[in-house]
Amino acid sequence: MANQSSRLDRIFAALADPTRRAIVMRLCAGEASVGELADPFDMALPSFMKHIQVLETSGLVQSEKSGRVRTCRLSPDALLGAEDWFQQQRAIWEARLDRFEAYVMKLKKERAAAKRPSKVAEKKTDKTTKRKGAE
Repeated sequence: MANQSSRLDRIFAALADPTRRAIVMRLCAGEASVGELADPFDMALPSFMKHIQVLETSGLVQSEKSGRVRTCRLSPDALLGAEDWFQQQRAIWEARLDRFEAYVMKLKKERAAAKRPSKVAEKKTDKTTKRKGAE
């Protein structure tokens, strides 16, 4: 459980940065060299490599070096833990919202019942109206 939690923490920490999210989005289209990935960003290559390292540590990205070129590819299986976590959270919140909706509907019914005059009160009102009309 703790291992799963720390893995999830690393994934969310890696995705918390917009540069790293952009790298992941680019890698969704297919593998790319570090140079290709770094091209759209205005930063020094050593700084960019720190982003790659964070993504690799989280398990989201794998890279391999062939000669002078380091190629990166997405590891989509790393996102399965995050997906499971989101599904669990969705189920929890849907259950809470269902209970809240049931509670609101109960309150509405109670208010509607309280606003409706009771049959005894209606009969008294009818008798009073008939007497006043007879006078």
